[in-house]
Amino acid sequence: MKKFLILIVLFLSSLGFSQDWKYNFEDAKKIATEEGKNIVMIFSGSDWCAPCMRLEKNIWQSEEFKNESAEKWVLLKLNFPRKKANQLSQEQTNHNRALAEKYNKEGSFPLVIIMQSDGKILGKLGFKNVDPKEYISLMEAFEK
Repeated sequence: MKKFLILIVLFLSSLGFSQDWKYNFEDAKKIATEEGKNIVMIFSGSDWCAPCMRLEKNIWQSEEFKNESAEKWVLLKLNFPRKKANQLSQEQTNHNRALAEKYNKEGSFPLVIIMQSDGKILGKLGFKNVDPKEYISLMEAFEK
């Protein structure tokens, strides 16, 4: 029983530190408008793009980014996996492709776009080999 309670506490405490990624642009815009936040749109190739994987591990999963992003941004992740085992639904794939045609015509991976809730782009950023604090500062610079 004691082990069970410990597992429940650990699980519940981990929920407070996880990010609330969105996968639908319209949902992200609605939330950003309601909360007065900007959107961070991330184009990622989660299973083939080495810089994307490094951003995921070093920046997006860092406590600094989790804490900062919860306060400042609505996070929208657009994934473009290549391995059959990681394929998205056809609806999600079409959604992501449509956004890539509009916002990522160059086909850059990773691509991080900071935008207002109305879709106006404030800035674009790719992979940078910096610590989370520096990456957050680069993102915030577009908002000033």
